[in-house]
Amino acid sequence: MNRFCLVLLFVLVWVNSSFARDTRPIRDNSLLARVTVYWAHGGRGADRYTRQHKSATGQRLHQGHCAVDPKKIPYGSRVVLPDGSALSAVDTGSAVRNRKAARRMGRTNYERNAIVIDKFFETKRQALAWANSNPPFVSVKVIPPGAPAVAKPNITNSQPIALTPAPIATTANVAPSNSAGPVVTANKAPTGTPTGGIVRNPLGRLGR
Repeated sequence: MNRFCLVLLFVLVWVNSSFARDTRPIRDNSLLARVTVYWAHGGRGADRYTRQHKSATGQRLHQGHCAVDPKKIPYGSRVVLPDGSALSAVDTGSAVRNRKAARRMGRTNYERNAIVIDKFFETKRQALAWANSNPPFVSVKVIPPGAPAVAKPNITNSQPIALTPAPIATTANVAPSNSAGPVVTANKAPTGTPTGGIVRNPLGRLGR
């Protein structure tokens, strides 16, 4: 009886820890994805549409494209991988929509519920080389097709700058040689117009 209780307690603790791990929140609005690969040339694994570079949206497939479930990731979206590279969502497939790869390889509920993204390559060798050097499950960010682009700041200053130096005061002491009269001091009054020239900003145009 005691042995049965210990086994039951162990099972409950394991299920509770797995549930807590699988339901952790997604950070930075990212999605967990099982990234698979497919290719156009190089042997078994490519269907007749892929060999002809035909996608579900009509675009010609090339590297940088991927297949997604359009109900979860709209066509035209950009999928940003952890290495910073972005894929364009232009294709789909039955294995992507039913998340076959995630359900088979996932070790937790969190991984088994991940979306599937199929990355396109020209050759089988390229596809397998990438798959063998990257983890099967990664966090990706999805940028919708209608997301506004971030505007770059435009620093422009081409207005002329007038440099007007401060008026210079001059003092002249006039004293006659043969006279003991008072000393007369004459101050040169500033002119009514600025004496400085027009100098353009040497920075010119920046930020194009």
